[in-house]
Amino acid sequence: MTASSLTSVANDLVAAAPETQQRKADHIRVCLEQDVQCQQITTGLEKYRFEHCCLPELDWDRLNVSSQFLGKSLGAPLLISSMTGGTEQARLINTRLAIAAQTFGFAMGVGSQRVAVEAPDVMETFAIRRYAPDALLFANLGAVQLNYGYGLAECQRVVDGLEADALILHLNPLQESVQTRGDRNFHGLLNKIATLCQRLPVPIIAKEVGNGISAAMAQKLINAGVAAIDVAGAGGTSWAKVEGGRATDPRQRRLGQTFADWGLPTAACVTQIRAVALEIPLIASGGIRNGLQVAKAIALGADLVGLAHPFLLAANDSEESVALLAECLLEELRTVLLCTGNPDFTALRQSNSLKLV
Repeated sequence: MTASSLTSVANDLVAAAPETQQRKADHIRVCLEQDVQCQQITTGLEKYRFEHCCLPELDWDRLNVSSQFLGKSLGAPLLISSMTGGTEQARLINTRLAIAAQTFGFAMGVGSQRVAVEAPDVMETFAIRRYAPDALLFANLGAVQLNYGYGLAECQRVVDGLEADALILHLNPLQESVQTRGDRNFHGLLNKIATLCQRLPVPIIAKEVGNGISAAMAQKLINAGVAAIDVAGAGGTSWAKVEGGRATDPRQRRLGQTFADWGLPTAACVTQIRAVALEIPLIASGGIRNGLQVAKAIALGADLVGLAHPFLLAANDSEESVALLAECLLEELRTVLLCTGNPDFTALRQSNSLKLV
């Protein structure tokens, strides 16, 4: 199916979709058709540069890009970050991404499964385990839903629907503020997250959606019992711009414009969290676009690095485009290792070859 036919499928679906389902289709459309990238704030990764090694004394074919996260082996420290679900277009996108996750040994998260709780028949659009039997898969719900009637049962339902290895609870106060009829009551969530961490049988990952997690907030989340943190910092897709771009209310459109470049840069989140929490499994995402940036994030202290927008563009095109992107990322990672004289990512972290410029 071509990109144009995918868009046609999405438009046909939207006409009859309930509100949450339509919002999911809108998110894909806006991300593909509008400029929703941050303009005034960057990831901060451009402030760092690797020291080149002209004689690495290494064999390219023996470089090791494998990794581990939450006890599971990965072909590379790469995460296909949470994006979508709930529509026929999303089903095809998730299928293509899951095939790549299985083929290349990447981790993968799905978009918010709230739509599948509200409309159980669309859980199939998230059901990708059949395509990725060995992949590390993350289910996903908004933490704020714990203040809107969700609890252990709903969290277990989305984990079971995906056959997931862990649950992402995403934290998105800015997105909810800009979103038309967003859920804005974040009061008392930390205690509810702590209770869920004790009761849910799979690990919980706390994740922002593009505005970053500070070291202070990370420490609170760690104390609450989360098993990992995804900083999802600023510098990439702005969900304020996405929600503003789909809003019909002029007040919501203005909010999206005002807060388009709000947040903590990805690099700052990684370095500051790692400075105070040496052991927490840490995911860097937010504006990561290539393997060089992935390697920089790893050298700064990330254990896993997530990309969303590049994979969305590729998956909207074809399965072959996703595979090509994955191959390019792996080639870029190997190039960093060879040209810094490091055989693997453990050596890269210890080498001090990444310099602030």
